[in-house]
Amino acid sequence: MTLSLTLACLWAIAANVIAMVPSRRNHWPAAYALTALGIPLLGYITLQHGPWIALLCLAAGASILRWPVWYAIRWLRARVAR
Repeated sequence: MTLSLTLACLWAIAANVIAMVPSRRNHWPAAYALTALGIPLLGYITLQHGPWIALLCLAAGASILRWPVWYAIRWLRARVAR
């Protein structure tokens, strides 16, 4: 397994561990940190494996971070509707 996919697996494990820990702030700071780490990681995956594998990793990350994705979609819809 290449370094980029190993890092992606570690990212997914960290995201699941963070989700299991109770939080008073509903995990939003952790979601920001995971997003900030995940975007360059997707670029690295694209560089090593191409866009199709990166899209699969993006879908996996979006399934883990579904609430930030949901709010981003709602925000874009509101911007387009104006």
